[in-house]
Amino acid sequence: MQRWRGVDEIPSNWGRCVVTIGVFDGVHAGHQRIIGRAVEVARERGLPAVVLTFDPHPSEIIRPGSHPPVLTAARHKAELIEELGVDVMCVLPFTPDLRRQTADEFVHAVLVERLHVSAVVVGENFRYGSKAAGDVASLTAAGQRFGFAVEGVPLEGREGTTFSSTYVRSLVEAGDVEEAARVLGREHRVEGLVVRGDQRGREIGYPTANLSLLPWSAVPADGIYAGRLFRYLHAGGEELAAAISIGTNPTFAGREHRVEAYVLDFDGDLYGERVGLSFTARLRNTERFDDVAGLVAQMAKDVDRTRELVARHP
Repeated sequence: MQRWRGVDEIPSNWGRCVVTIGVFDGVHAGHQRIIGRAVEVARERGLPAVVLTFDPHPSEIIRPGSHPPVLTAARHKAELIEELGVDVMCVLPFTPDLRRQTADEFVHAVLVERLHVSAVVVGENFRYGSKAAGDVASLTAAGQRFGFAVEGVPLEGREGTTFSSTYVRSLVEAGDVEEAARVLGREHRVEGLVVRGDQRGREIGYPTANLSLLPWSAVPADGIYAGRLFRYLHAGGEELAAAISIGTNPTFAGREHRVEAYVLDFDGDLYGERVGLSFTARLRNTERFDDVAGLVAQMAKDVDRTRELVARHP
C-alpha cells in the first residue's frame, strides 16, 4: 500500500480512483464495511482504492484541547487499512485552512483536481466541509456535476447500537475490553516505549514492562487484564502472553498512573523497545493488599488465568 501525506504527495500523473473518506479511528466493523465496499467498487472499475483520512483528529483543530482518546496508533491504523485491500492511504493534515474549506471547495480541490475520483464511498452519516455543511446528498449532487458516482453505506450495528469510534471508546473507558473486541473485530491495543519503573516487580518475582504510551492513547479503566505484548522490532514480530496492570499500585502507596505488563515465560530486556499491549479480558479491579505476600499470591492467580484466557482466544 502506498502512503501519502498531504495532496502534494499525490503523483502528478495520477489517474482515476475510488475514494473513501473518514478518520477511521479504530477501523472497527463499521469502518471495515465502508472501506471494504470502496475496495469492491474499485475492483469492479479496475481502479485503485484510496482511503482519505486526517491527522490530527479534526476535533483538536475545531475545539483545541478536545482531542479524543485514540483507538489505533497511526502505524497500526495503516496496517489494518492495508489488510482490507486498500491501494493508497492519503493522510490530510487537518489544518485551520482545511477546516475553513467549504464543502464545494473540498470536493473541487481535493477529490476532483487532485485525486480525479471516479467514485466516492462513504458512510450514510458522512459530513464534510466547513461547519460539516456537506452530506451524502450534497456530495451526490457534486458528483453529478463533476462526473463521479457516490454511494452511502448503511451503518453497522447490533441490537439498536450503531458502531462508532465514540462507542468503542466508551467501552474501553469502562474496561469492557471483550465487547470492544467484538466491535473492533480484534483486541484493543495501546502502544508505547518500555521505560524503567520502580523495579518492585523484579524484587517480588514478577518483573514488569512499564509503558510510556503514545499521546492520547485510549487506555482501559484501571484494573488487571489478560492480554498480549507485541514486539515490533523482533524479527517477524513476536506475540507474548501478558498480565497487564493499569493504575497506581495501591499496595505500595503509588501515586503515578501506570500501564505495565508482566510477560509470561519471558526472560530478556525490553527497555527502549516500542511495543504494543492488547487486552483479551478484564480479570479484576485494582486492589490494595495488606502485605506483599498477599499481592504475590493474587498475581500468581492472575498469571494462571491469563495463560488460560490467551490460549483460549488466539
